[in-house]
Amino acid sequence: MKTREEALEYGLSFPDTYKDAPFHDENWQLIRYKGNKKAFLWTYEREGYINLNVKVDPVKAYFWRRMYGSVTPGYHQNKDNWNTIILDGSIPDKDIKMMIAESYDLVSDSPSKRIYEAVKKIPYGHVATYSQIAELAGDKKMARAVGNALHKNPDPDNIPCFRVVNAKGELAGAFAFGGEQVQAKLLLAEGIEVADGRVDLKKYQWKNR
Repeated sequence: MKTREEALEYGLSFPDTYKDAPFHDENWQLIRYKGNKKAFLWTYEREGYINLNVKVDPVKAYFWRRMYGSVTPGYHQNKDNWNTIILDGSIPDKDIKMMIAESYDLVSDSPSKRIYEAVKKIPYGHVATYSQIAELAGDKKMARAVGNALHKNPDPDNIPCFRVVNAKGELAGAFAFGGEQVQAKLLLAEGIEVADGRVDLKKYQWKNR
C-alpha cells in the first residue's frame, strides 16, 4: 500500500464509515465512523510520502514503532494514542491494514468489536458456529458479519478465529487463516479431531448456555 486512494478505499470498507475533508484542504482527507463522527484514519502527503494517522492502544503504539522505522508518533496528535504510518513501501500491507482495523475498532462501537470479544470466550479445545458467535455478539442474524470480521482479524494471537466453524462443523476455505489446512492444524493442536474438513459439533461445540 503506497497511495492515498488505497488507504481510503480500505478505510471505507468498514461498516458505517464516510470520507471527510474538514480543513478545506484536499491534502487532509479523513475517514470517520458515522456512529460518533470520530475519525479513525487521517491521510495527508508530507515530505514526498502519503502518511496515515491511526488511533492506537498506548501499549501497542510502541510495539508498532519498534517493529517499523516508518511508524512514528502521531504527527500533530497525541503521541500516546496516535501513530503515523509513512507509506514508503517498507511496511507489509497486512500490517498497515491491521493498524487501520485496530484504529476503527477503537473509535467505533462496532459489531466487529463485539464479535472479537465473543470469539475470545471460546474455550481451548472447543469450537463455536458463526451463528452462535453472532448471537453472543448481540444479533443472531449477523452470522455473515462474523465471517467478514474474522477475515479482518486484527489480532490472531489473541482472537482465536480458527475455533469458529459453520453450522455443519465445516472449516473455512483455503483463503482464511493463512492458507489451506492451517485451520485444521490449529484445531488438531488443541485436540480437536478434523475429518474430511469437518468437526463433530456434538463432541466439540462450546456449550455457552
